[in-house]
Amino acid sequence: MNHLAHTLSPYLLEHASNPVEWYPWGEEAFARARLEDKPIFLSIGYSTCHWCHVMARESFENEAIAALLNKDFISIKVDREERPDVDRLYMNYLQAFTGSGGWPMSIWLTPERKPFFGGTYFPKENTYGRVGFASVLAQLAELWKANREQVEQESLRVLRSLEQALNKDASFFSKIEGIPLERACGDFLESFDKIWGGFGPAPKFPRPCVLFFLLRYAYAHDSQQGRHAREMVLLTLRKMAAGGIHDHLGGGFHRYAVDQIWQVPHFEKMLYDQAQLALAYLEAYALTEDQQYGDVVHTILSYVKREMSGPCGEIYSAQDADSLQSSGIKSEGAFYIWSDQEMRALLSESEYSVFARCYHVDARGNIPIDADPHQEMAKKNIFMTHENENFSDAEQKILEESRVKLFQAREKRPRPHRDEKVLTSWNALMISAYARSGATLGRKDYIDAAIETARFLQTHLYDCSSRELSHSWFSGQSIKSLFAEDYSFLIQGLLDLYEATFDEAWLQWAKTLQTKMDDLFWDHTQGGYFSSVADDAHLLLRIKEEYDGAEPSANSIAALNHLRFSRMLDDQTHEEQAAAIFHASARILEKMPAAVPQLLAAFCCWRMPLSQVVILGELAWSDTQHLLAQTRKGFQPDQVLILIEGALASSWLAQQNRKLRDMKPVKGKAVLYRCDHFCCKRVML
Repeated sequence: MNHLAHTLSPYLLEHASNPVEWYPWGEEAFARARLEDKPIFLSIGYSTCHWCHVMARESFENEAIAALLNKDFISIKVDREERPDVDRLYMNYLQAFTGSGGWPMSIWLTPERKPFFGGTYFPKENTYGRVGFASVLAQLAELWKANREQVEQESLRVLRSLEQALNKDASFFSKIEGIPLERACGDFLESFDKIWGGFGPAPKFPRPCVLFFLLRYAYAHDSQQGRHAREMVLLTLRKMAAGGIHDHLGGGFHRYAVDQIWQVPHFEKMLYDQAQLALAYLEAYALTEDQQYGDVVHTILSYVKREMSGPCGEIYSAQDADSLQSSGIKSEGAFYIWSDQEMRALLSESEYSVFARCYHVDARGNIPIDADPHQEMAKKNIFMTHENENFSDAEQKILEESRVKLFQAREKRPRPHRDEKVLTSWNALMISAYARSGATLGRKDYIDAAIETARFLQTHLYDCSSRELSHSWFSGQSIKSLFAEDYSFLIQGLLDLYEATFDEAWLQWAKTLQTKMDDLFWDHTQGGYFSSVADDAHLLLRIKEEYDGAEPSANSIAALNHLRFSRMLDDQTHEEQAAAIFHASARILEKMPAAVPQLLAAFCCWRMPLSQVVILGELAWSDTQHLLAQTRKGFQPDQVLILIEGALASSWLAQQNRKLRDMKPVKGKAVLYRCDHFCCKRVML
């Protein structure tokens, strides 16, 4: 066993028995690198990463490769989900160095942790035009010995370039300027696939934050471009739901599709995708009242509850792409794909006929051989439907029964590995998904699930005395690393949970966390939030994340949190902090707005008129429930919803927001006030 044996990361523990003398990120490894004057090999990945597994099997479990690493390098293994700060720093370097990035990430550093070479996956030997890992190690070891001064100069140049790029001066950004919104919408329209939905060529990623922005743009712009934005979202969601990226038997979505038509997925399932896609389909349902979108919300949340949830409300991180075949060999997608013979053995001839027509399966297999290099994909099927297919009620019943039979048979297969690490940020995203779905769809069980997860985080990942959040929890122990996204995402989740339950305790905790987030991460010089705390001596640079990718940035979510606080608490300082985030991101908003769609979603709300709905009445009253149901109808991203029960004097929220004190309840009857443009009026619904 190497130095990873006593870590708490499932990913690091997978490598604890490698012949490579791995260290976790920390001073022990850095001190040895300085003492022995050796460069550092930094490998960053995560537990459910397919190509991380491939590189591990080919190289890190190979005695000869391990000998090269142990002889000339100090090797450090990092779980990107456990240390997003380390991952972000060196991903910035890798993207600048190679023009792209990904995992596994392979970076070579000086003993002072300055990068001088990098890449992603390397095959063990030179093959298919790719340089082999053994060759890279030999060349870099020789370079370090023969041209040490050149390597040091290059690493210093790289570090200075990174520092200049990351610490750019903020410039003022006008609140009334709408060009970033128009330009971003135009950019997405230009890259939009008008036939299959999604943006850009294969591989296709969901990227829900793009959908959130486009829906808000369409809400605020009654124009042709606004209508285009709306249709881009709805078509993309329909095509994704019909495609192989959607698990039609078990629910949930795979990470991305390798092709244009969403047919062949990369099979891992990530919690952050489930949370954000549930909200995207929920917003489409609220906008259209089309039940097909609501049905997808239910399948996603059912999958998360069944497959990804622990006994106390904790929700696990991911399921692997790889699983065992019947031969005992692991391969990507083995759990999900079907041969024609397997389906015929489980379904009657009439059932198979209807099922095959619906899901486009046949004896030849429907997965293109060239869509994936693994031979086990040949003659296999992935379930995929198309729009506008009509089935009778009798056929719908056959399809439902057939899905149950196939699902039950699939449950007996060797299951994909599940990463049971609990991340505060990703659990917070699920709190939002459960809370908002419960409120919109009238599902108390979803709201209860959100409450249970929030209580788990409060009990196991929150220190009441320091008011600090831990980032991750595994096997009964938490890791206290401080990252801005944990605070930002959880504050959002608690605001959503308040609007679903109207329990002011969640709102008070959100306010406490916001104050702590400001203390730990706020940039008092240029505005915006740093991703990590200032006192981490092992990080060369303190990054302020802007890009909204598979996950939104902490700044993008924080901007909208501040806007919601300003409207709930009538506190102008929150509005000013949101404005400071936009000012700090002025350059990217003006030059590359499509890179920050979640920030644009917040920017849309910043430019909308203030809209606040306050209901005075007991939650148990029927007329209160009627007002709530009417208020929650439709898609209203500019609205905050407040409920005051009992006497105003006893409400924490009313004490924070002076304007609430001017609203008069009617004894025995619920009252609704709608506030627009800082003017509140009683409304009778």
